[in-house]
Amino acid sequence: MDPKRLKVAILYDIWEEDMPEPEPEPEPEKKKRVRKKGRKKKKVEKHDREEIFEALEKLGHEPIYQVVDGRKQSLISLARCGADVIFNLTESYAGDDTMDMNLAGYLDLLGVPYTGSGPHGLYLAQDKAVSKKIIKFHGVRTPDFAHVYRGTLDHSHDIKFPLIVKPTSEDGSIGIDVGSVVGTVKELMERIHYIHEEFDSPVLIEEYIEGREIYGAVLGNNENAEVLPMVELDLSRLPKGTPRIAGSEVKWEKDTEAYKVTKSAPADDLDEKMAEKLASTAMSAFRALKLRDYARIDMRLNAKGEVYVIEANPNPWLSSNSEFYMAAKKSGRSYTDMIETIVELARQRGRDNA
Repeated sequence: MDPKRLKVAILYDIWEEDMPEPEPEPEPEKKKRVRKKGRKKKKVEKHDREEIFEALEKLGHEPIYQVVDGRKQSLISLARCGADVIFNLTESYAGDDTMDMNLAGYLDLLGVPYTGSGPHGLYLAQDKAVSKKIIKFHGVRTPDFAHVYRGTLDHSHDIKFPLIVKPTSEDGSIGIDVGSVVGTVKELMERIHYIHEEFDSPVLIEEYIEGREIYGAVLGNNENAEVLPMVELDLSRLPKGTPRIAGSEVKWEKDTEAYKVTKSAPADDLDEKMAEKLASTAMSAFRALKLRDYARIDMRLNAKGEVYVIEANPNPWLSSNSEFYMAAKKSGRSYTDMIETIVELARQRGRDNA
């Protein structure tokens, strides 16, 4: 066997709501309908795991899919899969987003090298209040904030309106929408109540920073870590009166006006000095939060040229439509190059720890 050929398990998670329903009984065979000439077949968007699978095949590896579904048997199957490297795409366990760090810890116990951040980095980035305290300690600017849960104030700066209110530990803009930006005490209390009731989650209240939404993709580790070219989510065309935030309408609700008028693209208009400032900020946050291999740091650039870190995303989405790949492509990498780098980072860590 080629010593460079790896068995790579692409690990992803599903739970009850995602589990496939039983196969329906086959219907009697019908006469095949001929598609009319000129009618195009609808393009089906691929999952990132499918694109990663194809890239690994191109690289000469042996990819397999491995799933965890909240049942003990799936963990046993993972332990027995015999992979040389695990490409970790999990975001939760049994639907609990806060358990992704536990899965990383389980992989550490198995002793199999895996891509992306370890348990420490996943925990520190998951809890937005903790991550903000840490990066501020390291001299990185982040909006002043308060942290509260059902009347108990855990932490508070002297903050001022307008504010943005969101769950502390949710990912993917869950709990963030047009109602998240508030300008009065009444709106603030109503939003806190909504998050407590809807998510049973502590609430992060932070000063709303008006400005450009810039993403800093970091690839690599230690002295070889590299900040890729900046990518901007252009929010300037949002409907009048809509807060300039990347809420659920912008990210997921394809039928909304907000989704249709926003797009991400390389931020080519940044001058060299500002690009360096953004890159330095992204790298500082990446290192302060003990992230590794690849991550996306979400920042705001205001009219004064001040850079604020909003949050850090370890193991971000890696599809060919993702902001992370936009940055990798701008740096001169193909999709396959990007996947090869991430796998090699994990493999090298396995060698170092052997």
